[in-house]
Amino acid sequence: MIQKKICMLGAFAVGKTSLVSRFVKSLFSDKYHSTVGVKVDKKLVVLGEEQLDLLLWDLYGEDEFQKIRPSYLRGSAGYVLVADGTRRETLDRAVVLQNRAEEIVGTVPFVLMVNKSDLGEKWEVDADALAELEKRDWPAFKTSAKTGAGVEEAFRTLARRMLAG
Repeated sequence: MIQKKICMLGAFAVGKTSLVSRFVKSLFSDKYHSTVGVKVDKKLVVLGEEQLDLLLWDLYGEDEFQKIRPSYLRGSAGYVLVADGTRRETLDRAVVLQNRAEEIVGTVPFVLMVNKSDLGEKWEVDADALAELEKRDWPAFKTSAKTGAGVEEAFRTLARRMLAG
């Protein structure tokens, strides 16, 4: 059994905790709970012959007042950048976090989840912004913690990339 640490990174209220809950427990709650510090969950993922035990570190949201501690990122085999499709500035924050994560843990696999795809009519993240990131080889997924759309696929893609790298 292979164990891999994954950090969930993003601004406040983008849905990091909800995405982990959807992936690990197939649950969604409309109640917002701000993460204080870090919350760790575990999920076994089977990819062909390989079994990965994913340790999902759900870190508190980052903004201009509170920065992610480098010590939380150390030892990560990969990470998930989360943006809220209804708030364009959260995608810009994800880009900043990707640069910082790379400085701390080096070049490790990651995926971008642009969450809240179920609120498509309120989206501020346009196709051009996502196309720009895909040109940089960012694996980007439109996800919804509420409906589950894209969540499993994004996490499994990250797991495959960690196995390959």
